[in-house]
Amino acid sequence: MNYDLVIFDWDGTVMDSTARIVECMHSAGRDLDLPVLDDDTVRGIIGLGLPEAIRTLYPDIDDPMLGRMRDRYAFHFVAAEATPSRLYPHAEATLAALRDAGLRLAVATGKSRKGLDRVWGNAGLGHWFHASRCADESRSKPHPAMVEELLLELAVRPERALVVGDTSFDLEMARSAGVDRVGVSYGAHPVDRLMTFEPLAVIDALPQLLPVVGLPGDPERERLEHERRV
Repeated sequence: MNYDLVIFDWDGTVMDSTARIVECMHSAGRDLDLPVLDDDTVRGIIGLGLPEAIRTLYPDIDDPMLGRMRDRYAFHFVAAEATPSRLYPHAEATLAALRDAGLRLAVATGKSRKGLDRVWGNAGLGHWFHASRCADESRSKPHPAMVEELLLELAVRPERALVVGDTSFDLEMARSAGVDRVGVSYGAHPVDRLMTFEPLAVIDALPQLLPVVGLPGDPERERLEHERRV
């Protein structure tokens, strides 16, 4: 097998939450009478930690306003999560295939620890992962700290790890940590922006990750075929 560890981004890679993030950022800005931004501009900051994202979108606001913006964004996002975001198709089957093959799995996300734990609690997904790092307990992407800390915690060499993400921040983080990387085409950033950071591949669906790490097959198709046989 090519790797021992696969590190996933969360929003826009495993969970289909990009549109929700954009709408909650718009709602927070409207609450505070901040300038209206277009959707593409907001998608461009997905992957950063929340303070860094807000500061990128609104570089002229002062610290008290940044704090209020954080609070309003969190308010809207928590309210929206009353209806949990969906996983991307076959995400859980892909995680299962990776775990069954003996790979360790981790998450490096721009979410806060509280936010990731809430999502995992709602969806029952935390059991798939051996470790995780969030933006409020490490350095924000694209700094490599989250990857480096996960490698140290799990005792994995950089050449035996792979990062999977939908943003240039994910792939830049991986490259800076000396780790291979795979982009996904269906998330926040366009493919041409991902290609800047020389991914091994840009995949259109999570099951396409399996051959990249040296595993055969599409786990969801195999599950359906098994169900038909029995």
